[in-house]
Order: sequence, then structure tokens, then C-alpha cells
Amino acid sequence: ELYAQRPIAEDDGLIALDAPAPAEDAAVVPITMRIPSSVAAQAKALTLVIEKNPAPIAASFQFGPAAGNGERTISTRVRVDMYSNVRAIVELNDGSLHMVTKFVKAAGGCSAPALKDAAEALAELGKMKLRMHGANQSPMMQEAQVMIRHPNYSGMQMNQLTGLYIPAKYIESMQVKRGNEVIFTMEGGISLSENPNIRFTYAPGADNEIAVTAKDTDGTEFTARLAPKGS
Repeated sequence: ELYAQRPIAEDDGLIALDAPAPAEDAAVVPITMRIPSSVAAQAKALTLVIEKNPAPIAASFQFGPAAGNGERTISTRVRVDMYSNVRAIVELNDGSLHMVTKFVKAAGGCSAPALKDAAEALAELGKMKLRMHGANQSPMMQEAQVMIRHPNYSGMQMNQLTGLYIPAKYIESMQVKRGNEVIFTMEGGISLSENPNIRFTYAPGADNEIAVTAKDTDGTEFTARLAPKGS
């Protein structure tokens, strides 16, 4: 449905996916996607799909010029509602699609109670932390991490005091830039875990300041910047 009748090549080595077969916590399942350097320059978009989730598209990424030509890596944490295939699909500039699949044993992640009560979660809403991890993979690539305080309510969680469902409220978009150049833009959904956490690689440049702008479904915008030490 996502790609209509377009052919999708499977397990051809152009995309790799790390995911735990039995997940320790269905509400916080670690996922890492890797695009090898051999095709990184041609990588246009990357989509993470959790087949059995109520909203299967967990996140989709569109790459910008600062994404780099070395191995591209994106790691995040997701909710898994029931035993499901998890798929990562990369689209290249020529329109070709390449997919890898892992089966994850986890259940109940989308309806798992929030880690904090609503008042406390909203009080910390939008607090953002950026971290640079230095060189990664090769001198061509750097690594950074963005963490956002946000309950990312799925709409399937119940308020333990009132017995009512908490309305969905989640990070729906994010743009990450290095200087004035885009590393990636992301469209998110309810399958991203509470307090979204995304670790990613990018190409260094003359201006290595990282700037993140995120927006949730209420239209609230959150921003953060981080310059490397010594700049």
C-alpha cells in the first residue's frame, strides 16, 4: 500500500536493520538502520514500518545534502503492539526500493502506560538535549543524538486515575540541520516511543552547528542548537 505496485528488492545488502528478536520492553524497542557507504550518496529516503501496529509507519526520513556519503546510520526507539515484522525500506534517487525485515517478539507497546503522569510529562514538554558523539565510521562522518521530552501519547493509553483514554499527542515532524544544510527531515507517528530519541550520522562541514526543529500534533514547535566544542 505504501509503494503501490512498485517492485521492492529484499535482502540485497543496500539496507541493514538491527532489532531485538525478543524485546525486553515492547514500549521501548531499540532499532538501528544502516545504509552502506556504497549507496549512501544515492539514498533519498528511509521508511520504518511496523506491520502489526495500528499506525504501521513508525517514521519516514528524507535525506538532505548534509547526510553525507559515508555509512548512514539512524537509531531510534519504537513501540511494538504485537508480534510483528519490522521493515526498513530505502529509496534511491533512481526510484528503486530496497528492503530488509526482522521479526520482533513484543506485545502491548502502543497501549503501555506512560512512564510519567500527565502533569509531570506536560511540565517537561519539549525539553530537548543534543549530544555530539565525535567521529563515527570514518573521518567523513560524525554522529549526533537528539532527545526530546515528550509523552508521545499513542491514543491507546489509559489514564490510570480517570479510566479514560489519553488523546493522541506526538511528535509528527522534525528537521535536523548542520549549519544551513539539511541532514534529514522526519515524519513521525504514534509508534515512536515516549521521549523520542534519535541518533544519526552526518557529514561534517564548515559550519558544524546542529539545529533541530520539531513540531507535535498540537502545532507546538520545539527548537535546540548545539555547536561543537571549540567553535
